[in-house]
This record gives sequence, structure tokens and C-alpha cells, in this order.
Amino acid sequence: MGRREGHGLDIAIAGGSAAGLFAGLLLARAGHQVLVLERDFLQPAPDVESAASAAFRPSAPQIVQPHIVMARCRQLLIERLPDVYADLLATGVAEAPLRTQMPDSLPDTAAWPGDERLTPMMTRRSTVDWVLQRAAAAEPRVTMRFGVKVTGLLTAPGRPSGRPPHVTGVRTDGGDLAADLVVDATGRRSPIDDWLTRAGARTTLTWRAECGIAYFSRHYRVRPGVGLPAPLVTRIVVALDEFLAGKWGGDNGAVQLVVAPLAADRRFRTARDPQVFTAVLRTVPTYAAWLDVMDPITDVFPMAGLHNTLRRLVAHGTPVATGLHAIGDSVCTTNPTLGRGLALALAGAADLADTISEHAADAAAQALALDRLAGAHVVPFYQDQAAIDAARLAMMRHTIFGTPPPPPAETPGRVTYSQLRVAAYYDPAAFRAFWTINGMICPPEEVYTNPDVVARTCETLRRHGAAPPVIQPTRDQLLTALAQ
Repeated sequence: MGRREGHGLDIAIAGGSAAGLFAGLLLARAGHQVLVLERDFLQPAPDVESAASAAFRPSAPQIVQPHIVMARCRQLLIERLPDVYADLLATGVAEAPLRTQMPDSLPDTAAWPGDERLTPMMTRRSTVDWVLQRAAAAEPRVTMRFGVKVTGLLTAPGRPSGRPPHVTGVRTDGGDLAADLVVDATGRRSPIDDWLTRAGARTTLTWRAECGIAYFSRHYRVRPGVGLPAPLVTRIVVALDEFLAGKWGGDNGAVQLVVAPLAADRRFRTARDPQVFTAVLRTVPTYAAWLDVMDPITDVFPMAGLHNTLRRLVAHGTPVATGLHAIGDSVCTTNPTLGRGLALALAGAADLADTISEHAADAAAQALALDRLAGAHVVPFYQDQAAIDAARLAMMRHTIFGTPPPPPAETPGRVTYSQLRVAAYYDPAAFRAFWTINGMICPPEEVYTNPDVVARTCETLRRHGAAPPVIQPTRDQLLTALAQ
């Protein structure tokens, strides 16, 4: 099937979370008819707080974990979905000027030209989804169907004979649906390989790298009229000796706190208890100060089983099927600590819309072009996250379990994420380089190998050696907190 005059393509999107809705809006506004199929019942709540209270669902536990709209995602919203960007701000999502992320140890906090492009936005994920659901409901070319599970693919033989099968629609638990194009946006548990196998196609190429941590998070709201330890939108993530802790600002006065230990560290099984969660965070003065000015508005949300994953739908130069694409977590998942998911989802949706526009009548060209864009816009961040996590896990395992320490990471003409993070405490140029990576403004390797960044980072490390010390618990204090 192909484009019909004046009509565009009929496109079925499996998955109605952020990636599916980003794609649905962009494709509909490019002239296509879009059907979004979502297995859960996600009709928009009447307001933001109702959406937050009902956000948890077993099929997508990450929804209630901390999120952030990184600078790259913000810029794409401004360029590609300006109404959604405006609605996010009107709904209470807060922009975080770069000044609000600067540590007290930085000697120069004056604004530099270009700082605006490094601005993130602070929000709960449920608020982003709520705004997207309302935008999709108002879009004439988007139809949403909830409670519909995609169970497989409709296919026709590839042409000429021997080519990969061509997808012509989806099978669902409510019947078959024809489509000119199918998009998998079902997320990190995507069944796409099962769909392909049952359709007689090859499976995707997949990679997996250990993330190795578990998450315990809780949402809070700042009490009216109290003084704050730092600007509400400040993101504070501290890699302590035996666990990671984090504070993320949110929308409408909400704040999200996290305790993230090694997944293998069974001492933290008790952290899902609110009293234990609070006791652990109170061992770190940075977070104790925030607990003193906030009240909890949710229970503690645990999440485990995390991996960094990458999926490619082109294997050895040939698409596994034509008429089928994937975006968002169906293509790549990364450790949520760096908050890259929303940016990867919107970038993938934008690449998809551009690719279909350029190759509307050539399904094979679409697949190859989108894979090339994934190589440029997705793969570098997967590889970067895998390397960051490997180094962090090795150090934590050495500290906790006594495994051998990781070897020094020394490559001439290159710095690492952890080295740049230390330099960012002291050098304003290194600070902006660090937030260029965090903001996903360019492939990380471009920053790690930039001669000026390398020189300034090495000089800063020579002068300071380590990041400013963070007061953290002794092992006995931590065990006492975990035993509350």
C-alpha cells in the first residue's frame, strides 16, 4: 500500500505513551492519518494532579520515576511542537536556566553566550504525558484507541521474491487492522522480535549493557512559604560510595527524590519502606535539608531489572521487514539517572517523520535511512551510557563487595564523563561541556575529544584532584538507616 493523493499514509502506532504520541502528532501534522493503539486505558485525567496520582502502571513502571526534559528535547519541542512546548509551560513545567545548575564551587557564574541552548525543563513524567494526550485528542488526524493490545503483524511477501516481508498492518486482540506503515512505540518491553518471528522475518539486532542499579523514588511537594536550600529546579545527583542519591525538581512545586543502590546489594531491600527511605536520605545533609521543607505526596516506588539496550531494524545492510519502524524505548533504553529517554523519543519521532516525508513511496529506503539516523542520533548515547555505567558499577562493587578496582581510564587526547564531571565543579568551560553532554546537544564523543575541553579538564584535575567532598554516611550509619 502507498500514499494516496491528498490523503497521506494510514499509519498505525503501537503504544500510546510519550514516544507514540510524539510520533502521532508529528506524522498527523505532516498529512498522515494516524491510529494510536494503547493496551492500557490512558484517557486523559481531568487535571495534572489527578494524572500524577494515577500514573503508576505495572507495564510502564518508569512513568513514576524522576524525569527531566533535557536541552535537546526542549529545543526539538520549540522547533517541531511549539504548541506542546507552550502547553507544558502553561501547565506548570519549569525551565531551569543554566545558572540554577551551577555548583557553589564554580568561580565564575556569569552567563555566557549560548547558555540558553543548554536549558533543561523540570517536570514529572505524568505531566508530560497529560499534555501530550490532550494535544493528540485535539489533533484531527489522530485517533486514539485504548485497551487494544497489538499481538502481531500482518505481512505480505517481499518483492521481488526472497526480500524481507512487507508489513501491511497489525493483529490485535480486537481484530486485524490494515495500515500502510506500522510504528512500534511499545517501550522497553517491546514484543517486536516475537512479532517478527511469527511473521517469518528475521529478528532485530540487539545489544545490551548492564545498568546494574535499582531505583527507589518518592514524590514530594514543597511547603508554601518556606526557604529552600537551593532553587527548586536544581538537579542534584550525587554518586556516593555505596549508593547514588538524587533530587529532581518537578512541575507545580513537586520534587522527586531517589535512592539508587546496586541491584545486587540486598541490604537495600528495605528501602521501599517510607521510613527506611527517609532515614537513608537523611544520612546525607544535602537531601536532609530538602526533606525538612517538603511533605511526601506519594508512596515509595521501586523499579529494578534495568538495562541499557539498543535495537536496530536493519541487519547487515538489509531491513528485517519493510513497512515497520520503531522509536523511543523500543529502540534504546538507557540508565534513567541521566534522563535521556524523552529526548531520544522525540528525536526518533522527528527522524521518523522526516524519513517518511523524504521516502514516502519507498519502504526499503525508509528503513535504511531511519537506521542511518539511529546510528547518528541514538547509538552514541547508548555507547556513552554503557561506558559510564561500567565504570561506576566497577567502582561500587569494589567498595561494597571488595572486587578488584577498575583500571585507570586514561586515553591520550580524551577525557571521560567522570573526569569531566569533576572538572565541572571548578571550571566554567568544563561545566558547560558537561551540560552539553547532559543536554544531549551533540554526540558525547565530540565533547570528550575536544582539544580545549581535554586541556581544561586535565589542568583542572591536576589542580584540584577530586570533586568537593560530600558528607555521606559511614557504613554503620547506613546500616542503621536501612534497619529502621
